[in-house]
Amino acid sequence: MSYQTLLKTDARLAGIMGDEILQLHRRPNLALSLMLSIMSQQLSTRVAAVFHQRFLALAGKRNPRPADILAIHYEQLRGIGLSHAKATYVHHVAEFWQTHGLTDARLHKMTDEEVVALLTQIKGVGKWTVEMLLMFSMQREDVFPADDLGIQQAMQKLYKLRPADKKALLNKMRQLADKWRPYRTYASLYLWAWKDSN
Repeated sequence: MSYQTLLKTDARLAGIMGDEILQLHRRPNLALSLMLSIMSQQLSTRVAAVFHQRFLALAGKRNPRPADILAIHYEQLRGIGLSHAKATYVHHVAEFWQTHGLTDARLHKMTDEEVVALLTQIKGVGKWTVEMLLMFSMQREDVFPADDLGIQQAMQKLYKLRPADKKALLNKMRQLADKWRPYRTYASLYLWAWKDSN
């Protein structure tokens, strides 16, 4: 069964899906993807793009590896406008990759849960950040980022959720999302797009 067929069994979700066929992509250099994700947090897409260009220019390569990043001094990272925390976390990612001998191939062999458990050991990397890596760089089809504010707002509006508290909201969201398995990533993309268009 295609993801469209399954997701359209949810009448409310079907109402916002439209005819667009969504594609997930597998991006090389997951360490770099994770670093760029950290830099992008709480920034507009336009500002994040500026930081990405500055960062790659600093590295002197289009596709820098962890060893290249570790050769960049903290002061240089601060010099392109990164906060103290983000500059530190970028180095944490590079050090973790080196220490654990991580490769894209090794990560792609792991389950979503294993990737989350491994990478959230890195200081400054939370579950949400790893979920974004799974969805946008690792082509994983069944990720549901319940802690994402945009997803929460979209589901509250679409499903008329009036939870008593945050825990009740998350429980209800996960319950609704269970019927989207194994395509919760696609459902999330539709929810984000619908929220942004409104």
